[in-house]
Amino acid sequence: MKTAIYSLLAMLLAMSISCENTFKTGDEYTEYLNHTPDLKSQLEDALFWTNKINKTPNQHPYYVKRANVYASLFDLTAKIEYLKLAEADLNKAVELTQNREPGYLRSLASNYISQHRFKEALKLLEDAENIGDGLLATQKMLFDVHLELGNYSLAEKQLDAIRNDGGFDYFIRVAKWEDHKGNLDNAIFNMEKATKIAESSNLSSLKYWSYTNLADFYGHAGEIEKSYNHYLKALDLKPEDAYAKKGIAWILYSHENKVSDANDIIDHCLSYYKSPDLYLLKAEISEYSGNAVEKETALNQYKLLSKDENYGDMYNAYDIAIFIDEIKQPEVALEIAKVEVENRPTPMAYDLLAWSYFNLGETEKAIEIIDDKVYGKTFEPVALFHMANIYKNVNRAEIVQEMKKELLASSYELGPVTTSKIKTL
Repeated sequence: MKTAIYSLLAMLLAMSISCENTFKTGDEYTEYLNHTPDLKSQLEDALFWTNKINKTPNQHPYYVKRANVYASLFDLTAKIEYLKLAEADLNKAVELTQNREPGYLRSLASNYISQHRFKEALKLLEDAENIGDGLLATQKMLFDVHLELGNYSLAEKQLDAIRNDGGFDYFIRVAKWEDHKGNLDNAIFNMEKATKIAESSNLSSLKYWSYTNLADFYGHAGEIEKSYNHYLKALDLKPEDAYAKKGIAWILYSHENKVSDANDIIDHCLSYYKSPDLYLLKAEISEYSGNAVEKETALNQYKLLSKDENYGDMYNAYDIAIFIDEIKQPEVALEIAKVEVENRPTPMAYDLLAWSYFNLGETEKAIEIIDDKVYGKTFEPVALFHMANIYKNVNRAEIVQEMKKELLASSYELGPVTTSKIKTL
């Protein structure tokens, strides 16, 4: 009887995987390619608060109001100057309140998180925690920052501290925690809980955030149809949203090999959303298509945009990959990787450090870092790919073959270019 049950479960699982593999997108997404952000109201709001500030420059709430407008403009356009303008205004508000307003400290910390300045964000949140007002909100952000910094025991402590909250903010953090531990099913389960809460609240911002994050998780799990449908749900709420459109572009490229359609979406997004990573996606699709000229053009556009000093260390991981894979200067990649480890000593950062050493020919140093700081500590496919290549070089065949199975199961997430390299392991 048990054998029959197991056979049935195996058959159902195989049918489920087969359905996902054969899923094809429709043309539902195309209606959203007619939508771009209307910045008029945000720009008018920024001018309004600027006039207020010019008349009464010591009114700290005005700076926070304008900072919120600038943050919104950054979300809509990806233009880094708006994020920096928001930072300047928040710093002014913190200065005017003599570092005694926890809400302002949290807002500035959030800005720093967007800039990958996690240690500075942590200092602000510790100051807010010491003041005490709004402690629950501070504890939630402390979890986020400790997770980003690789302070996993401290992150877990903060998660326990907010457990009694039991609401949307709690479940999205449990989902992040489970994903960090490699428990994707549990991550999805908790993200689905958060989504139900968001839908019950009927707050568009929470629903949008839930749908895009759940779409990402479904993609990681290979549930392409669910991923696609949730990106569409997000676009129903924010038709101009470039993040959800990029998610659909990845489905068209990685799952369906619809290169032209994927490129159409990316070009549409780039018409108003100047995020450097979009050019890297164009470069990858061009490489897959065998179009060396388009690839070079896209990489040059990435370099031109990302060299803006305002980006700071936001694109370190991307730059490391480019200096290793494209420019063939692993010595430059190594210096960037050292900075990344200093900024956030996580297993992923150490993986980049080991990968840089490996590409410099320092295999022993790479193995030492992988064994001590990476292996068994991250489940990200990119890190597994790097580890598999390094272990292959020292003839750890058994580990490599196990990793190869996991990597092939993550083919959609990694994309066809990397998948072709995995097959040679």
